[in-house]
Amino acid sequence: MSAACCDDDEPDTNAANEGDGEHETEDEAGSWWQVRELQAAAVSGVLLLAAFALGFSTAPAWVATVLNAAALMVGAWTFVPATLRRLVKGKIGVGTLMTIAAVGAVLLGELGEAAMLAFLFSVSEGLEEYSVARTRRGLRALLNLVPAQATVRRDDTETTVAPDQLRPGDTLILRPGERLATDGTVLSGRTALDVSAITGESVPVEVEPATAVFAGSINGTGVLEVEVTATAEDNSLARIVRIVEAEQSRKGASQRLADRIAKPLVPGIMIAAVLIAGIGALTGDPLTWIERALVVLVAASPCALAISVPVTVVAAVGAASKAGALIKGGAALEALGKIRTVALDKTGTLTRNRPAVVDVAAAQGATEAEVLALAAALESRSEHPLAQAILEANSAPVKPAEEVEAHTGAGLSGTVEGRTIRLGRPGWIDAGALAERVATMQASGATAVLVENDRRLVGAIAVRDELRPEAADVVARLRASGLRVAMLTGDNARTAKALAAEAGIEAVHADLRPEDKARLIATERDNAPTAMVGDGVNDAPALATADVGIAMGAMGTDVAIETADVALMGEDLRHLPQTLDHARRARSIMVQNIALSLGLIAVLIPLSLVGALGLAAVVAVHELAEIVVIANGVRAGTTPKLADAQAAPQPAEAVRA
Repeated sequence: MSAACCDDDEPDTNAANEGDGEHETEDEAGSWWQVRELQAAAVSGVLLLAAFALGFSTAPAWVATVLNAAALMVGAWTFVPATLRRLVKGKIGVGTLMTIAAVGAVLLGELGEAAMLAFLFSVSEGLEEYSVARTRRGLRALLNLVPAQATVRRDDTETTVAPDQLRPGDTLILRPGERLATDGTVLSGRTALDVSAITGESVPVEVEPATAVFAGSINGTGVLEVEVTATAEDNSLARIVRIVEAEQSRKGASQRLADRIAKPLVPGIMIAAVLIAGIGALTGDPLTWIERALVVLVAASPCALAISVPVTVVAAVGAASKAGALIKGGAALEALGKIRTVALDKTGTLTRNRPAVVDVAAAQGATEAEVLALAAALESRSEHPLAQAILEANSAPVKPAEEVEAHTGAGLSGTVEGRTIRLGRPGWIDAGALAERVATMQASGATAVLVENDRRLVGAIAVRDELRPEAADVVARLRASGLRVAMLTGDNARTAKALAAEAGIEAVHADLRPEDKARLIATERDNAPTAMVGDGVNDAPALATADVGIAMGAMGTDVAIETADVALMGEDLRHLPQTLDHARRARSIMVQNIALSLGLIAVLIPLSLVGALGLAAVVAVHELAEIVVIANGVRAGTTPKLADAQAAPQPAEAVRA
């Protein structure tokens, strides 16, 4: 991984091919002392201190020389081999210039200075490695959504096969509670499918013959026969995996700010040094001008730049983690500080992904309390996701219904004190005089269910996954910061637009599949740096496609958390603008340090060229600058607070009798 840190302009896949062992360290290192680069830096530092101490003793000079040489080799191990490999391919960066500076110092006889350069850069490499530690478990979690076996009917015989043996045209048998192995079309049966992993829709979707269904969906209570329409290699989940892999490689190919600056700087310095030595040799003493050219190389070494940016990253990432935001490395922190567009998923991000009763309508001669009590009597025997919402909204003691029967795709029926009670969707139960009220419920994005007592309509209940109480305030803060805010969701357009209006979001994209979200994010990314905020499997491609993927960690799936660049570990959405502000400040500090480092180089080079500064003076100035930029970088460790945000409003009480 050190290669990627010092000259990260290749995809992660290439880096992995060149240093698999280092990537294992990345996955396993849980503490800073487990990072190989920091281990090497510690050894190099000890050797340097020993050499320095021997300078005040009567020990032979060659002992200090050997210690400095050892310190140089240990420190250089963390970046020189990878730098040389990339240099062969024409890839240059900060590591290239540090290598040249170290070589120049050795040629000038300043072995201790060369060792110090190697030590400082090995520290910066280790800090970057530590801050960027992340895993790729998300892709494995995605593939785990496919069941190990599937039941298929072939030649009138049901057999169990592995998903990769399914072919288009096969007939799958999907029993209650089973997960669909691949995409298909319903041939027979009716049920409600949990498709939250694929589309993010919070309420189970009713399916019937001719309905398209997708891999990873979980069956409800009915039995389905499904005609296979895609192989395991080309179904919905497989497409999600391919998108995530491709986008993670794209991110791996992007350069960090320091390397983008170093790319033109390195050849410029090298050309200048050659010209200084060549032209000077023609007009004066060749040895003098060659020495000055080497001093110029050392003067141009970006020591301050190399150490200050990783220090800033570690300080900022550490502070963010204390405030509940896990930022996965310097590249993610830099990108987060440039964001101009924020795309928000609906379910589980803007909402709690916990449906609640938002309205109750009672027919003439009935009360809201009666409607909720009858519904609760049936739902107490149900495992439907809406059941808990109705039970929580009912304040009266629940007397469970008897002889409860689930009618797939329709609702429930049972008896209470000898009376037949039914609860279900409009159409299965006639809305009658409540038709207009039911239409209003549905227009607000709620799921409406009707309640019937002995064939008499008693009322309607609206259930909806409500906005988080702080959602509108967060959107307002994002917009006040000059950010464009959009909603991307797999839920239906009616629900999405209703909730977006409440949150203050104007740009709404609904009925989206995972690949649709990724495509829209790619379009937004072309216009401005874009962040995607989501929490589910269906968000993984968009999280990977965005410049920065942000997962709602506490509620999110492993897939979302591992795919994202940032994970908000709490449930308070106000951490989003807080983290964005923190990243902007940290990036500002990085830019300050880079400007100081480049300004220092711009001053030292001409002074070295005219002989006003020798090697000792150049080294002293570099050391002082390093102290200054490290102190400045530590400022990024200020823990971000929610103090400037008003307390989030309390959640609205569920509708009760």
